[in-house]
Amino acid sequence: MTDMRQPQAWDARYRQGTDRWELGMAAPPLQAFLEQHPLAPKPTGTVLVPGCGRGHEAALLARLGFDVVGLDFSVEAIREARRLQGEHEHLRWLQADLFDGAALDRAGLGAHSLSGVVEHTCFCAIDPSQRDHYRSTVDRLLKPGGWLLGVFFCHDRPGGPPYGSDAEQLAASWSQIGFTGVIWEPAQGSVAQRSDEWLGLWSKPSQADNDAIPAGSR
Repeated sequence: MTDMRQPQAWDARYRQGTDRWELGMAAPPLQAFLEQHPLAPKPTGTVLVPGCGRGHEAALLARLGFDVVGLDFSVEAIREARRLQGEHEHLRWLQADLFDGAALDRAGLGAHSLSGVVEHTCFCAIDPSQRDHYRSTVDRLLKPGGWLLGVFFCHDRPGGPPYGSDAEQLAASWSQIGFTGVIWEPAQGSVAQRSDEWLGLWSKPSQADNDAIPAGSR
């Protein structure tokens, strides 16, 4: 059985054209939210797109004025992203494992280095046993007051990827590490075959929020 935790497995999918998650564009719910919603994050600081694939979301963010790093552990994904989206001072690509803290540090993605993270098809692609590591990594990378915006697959079909999530449990898991839910709702405008998408926006407590919490309550 192919071990999808290894980058070579994803490289093969890109080479063979079996990347069925590919839409050829940014996820419509994310694009509509970023371009139109009054609560959409504003372009400040650096934003990470983990598991960026061919880079559609990263390129969208750059067009909207964000400084963006598209990250993927697949060599083929990053090669495709560079070919399709280009690279410039506001958009760069990093071939590395999201869970390799040393590699991220070397690339300037250390603790509290990010203003935001945009999630689409990374969380559902990793083994569910890695989800706690995903959350702790996002928490470590985000500055106080930073944000997480994502589209998540909430289905109960067995197996994966894409691995499903329970919508209520997924939202609770971010609350459990101290993030504040701003929006969590069924995604609007998803393509027909992705009717089980949910869109969420969470904020990490700011330093002022942390200072207001009594020491004995932390």
